[in-house]
Amino acid sequence: MAVPAKVDLAEPYVELSYVDAGRECRRRPLLDCVTARFEDVAAVRPFRWSRGERHFSGWYWAATTVRHVGFESWLERDRLVLMDFDPEVVGIASQPFWMHWHDGERERRHAPDYFVRRADGSAVVVDGRADERIEPRDAEAFEVTRRACRQAG
Repeated sequence: MAVPAKVDLAEPYVELSYVDAGRECRRRPLLDCVTARFEDVAAVRPFRWSRGERHFSGWYWAATTVRHVGFESWLERDRLVLMDFDPEVVGIASQPFWMHWHDGERERRHAPDYFVRRADGSAVVVDGRADERIEPRDAEAFEVTRRACRQAG
């Protein structure tokens, strides 16, 4: 990943890749995406499940979006239900984009669990993981997500 000139390297340089409404794959710098309607995009990766798996994936019919929203664990499903019942939430998308950044050795990527649009127009990016299940690489991805969200406002 080439970092453009005049980029503040105090924060990680992040690009987002997503599938737009026309089903085209896009990859753009984070700050070019601040007005994107990620609540309307398709998931960037499939939700898979099979008998005997340790995780619980599925689809939840959300009244907020009037469509199915994917989840990959009981915790994600429970958070999804809570978001669906929150009157301030007007849009929800699961696995809305890949975040790409360089960790100093190689390019990394992470797909947050949810993008949530609020009634006031603000947005929230949600990662759902039990504290005891956060590995060091996950913690780094969550920190880059937090910093990117702060950078995007």
